[in-house]
Amino acid sequence: MSDDVQDKDLVPAPREALEDNRLTGAFVDEVTEALAAGDTARVQELAEPLHPADIADLIEQVEPGERQPLAAALGDVLDADVISEMNEVVREQLIDVLDAGQVADVVTQMETDDAVAILEDMDEEDQAEVLRSLPADERAAIEEALSYPEESAGRLMQRDLIAVPEYWTVGQVIDFLRQAGDDVTSDFWEIFVVDPSHKPVGTMRLSLVLRSPRNVLVTDVMKGEQTLIPVDMDQEEVALRFQKYALISAAVVDASGRLVGVVTVDDVVHIIQEEADEDIFRLAGGGDDGNINESVFDSYRSRVRWLVANLGTALVASGIIGLFEATIAQMVTLAALMPIVAGVGGNAGTQTLAVTVRALATDQLTETNTGRAILREIRIALLNGATVAVLIGLGATLVFSNPALGGVIAVAMLANIVIAGLAGVFVPLTLYRLDVDPAVGSSVFVTMITDSMGFFVFLGLAAATGLTG
Repeated sequence: MSDDVQDKDLVPAPREALEDNRLTGAFVDEVTEALAAGDTARVQELAEPLHPADIADLIEQVEPGERQPLAAALGDVLDADVISEMNEVVREQLIDVLDAGQVADVVTQMETDDAVAILEDMDEEDQAEVLRSLPADERAAIEEALSYPEESAGRLMQRDLIAVPEYWTVGQVIDFLRQAGDDVTSDFWEIFVVDPSHKPVGTMRLSLVLRSPRNVLVTDVMKGEQTLIPVDMDQEEVALRFQKYALISAAVVDASGRLVGVVTVDDVVHIIQEEADEDIFRLAGGGDDGNINESVFDSYRSRVRWLVANLGTALVASGIIGLFEATIAQMVTLAALMPIVAGVGGNAGTQTLAVTVRALATDQLTETNTGRAILREIRIALLNGATVAVLIGLGATLVFSNPALGGVIAVAMLANIVIAGLAGVFVPLTLYRLDVDPAVGSSVFVTMITDSMGFFVFLGLAAATGLTG
């Protein structure tokens, strides 16, 4: 990070610009009014004191048609730090209107991982043109990163790190850091210790270096145990390791075990948020991103397929209702009550589904404890089902003065909530075993099961017990 960026981060934003760490509507309106009047100096004056993340928010909050003119009006205020903080969709829109030279200027100011995040979404032709505009050393580093699989540690890692040989003393490390100046990164928490083949053998926290005597050997104060991240590890697994072992940073190694980069906790925080958001949107059938800045057509395309699938599953439930048409005709009250059985069962299934998908995503649900988790959900379903069954049974008995009807709906409710609990576990587990993301489509199948079985059990019991006779 440059000194200019550090100084900028220390400048407080205008008091009227932020409220509860969010840009106020009045401030955004003032910026857009200055933009409409062509007063670029005023636009820059308003935006300059803001943190890069707030400037990125400002660009996202204006109308889509105003984003490009605003970016142009911001001038030098729109730097690499602002672009790296932008929403992915908005960032792509801005990058698309910049020429290769402008993109290259932005990329050279960024950490490697941020530069890769921009270039990986570009067309191959545009990507190649930008790479040709970069200095040879930066181009080589970015091309290497792009050679790794998408969403892997190789794409996520930073190349700028501090590594020292194991035979140095603490004094040599301190002298090296002081004399290197701008040749080394200015943002780091740990110093990596490597052997002659550049394989990591330990780490040292900065606090430990500063508190140790100069003549002490690095090997005497370093921490030998460390979590190493393979360069091809999926970013979600990287995030899980950071969570599990409370890491601040971790060394990334290639297939031969050589140190090639570092992943830091600030990058992992973004990954955790992205993965969590992705699972939530997939679970709801809202696509992978659920981004409000996404185009209408892209959102339509990602959502409509699940609505069509849901239409198909709804037809299954409708077919079951059709089987009991004569039963419903004899007792119309059944038509009023059966959505309650299906609806409550659906909610119960969604609750279990959400817990199961999260447990799978965070590696809490494994082969060892799967059976125990299933039994746990059955117990919960029985307790929930019994509680709701008693309430709906008593309610139906009192309202319709029909104890038999109350008994039928109570049993149907209990059965459907238990079925919902089982479906909420087994559907995502089955998809997971088939190497399909359990967050994708699980809700459609669970809803189909709870609706269909709710109608079938309730109407079937009504017919079997002679309730309509």
